[in-house]
Amino acid sequence: MATVSNVSAAKPAVGGAVSIAATTATLPTATGTSLGTEFTNLGYISEDGLTHSNSPESETIKAWGGDIVLTPMTGKEDTFTFTLIEAINPEVLKLIYGSSNVSGTLGSGITVNAKAAEMDAHAWVIDMILRNNVAKRVVIPNGVISSVGEVTYADGEAIGYEITVTAFPNSSAVTHYEYIKS
Repeated sequence: MATVSNVSAAKPAVGGAVSIAATTATLPTATGTSLGTEFTNLGYISEDGLTHSNSPESETIKAWGGDIVLTPMTGKEDTFTFTLIEAINPEVLKLIYGSSNVSGTLGSGITVNAKAAEMDAHAWVIDMILRNNVAKRVVIPNGVISSVGEVTYADGEAIGYEITVTAFPNSSAVTHYEYIKS
């Protein structure tokens, strides 16, 4: 039976929805618990919110005569895309350019050395509030930024870093966890 109260929308948790830590950090296993001090909040993300893609890819195998007889899964990429809009936040810049490539503070001056280097892996926690005050927490034990979109500098538009995070399987073959509780 259809239930209207099960239909929902998402808003970011108060204080920012996306936090990162080292992949060795103790990960939360529920909603509503405070994150440890090893987590860094990345501030505001754009009004476009978060897009999650977790679709299997498959190959079609046909028998002689053309009947489809098998569609084995050939991959299942698990990605999260969102735009960080705190463009002068040193923690955001360290995430985008690498922690060793960003120095200083806004007060003393920030220096960014843009280099072609591998992105660091992080543990990611995304907190949101659904309809009727239901909390949802997504935990990615090991995620790496796999793409950064173009950065636009324009009047009347927030500078943002659109990123896609690819989640890799942990020792239990889990790419991400979702915890939901009213």
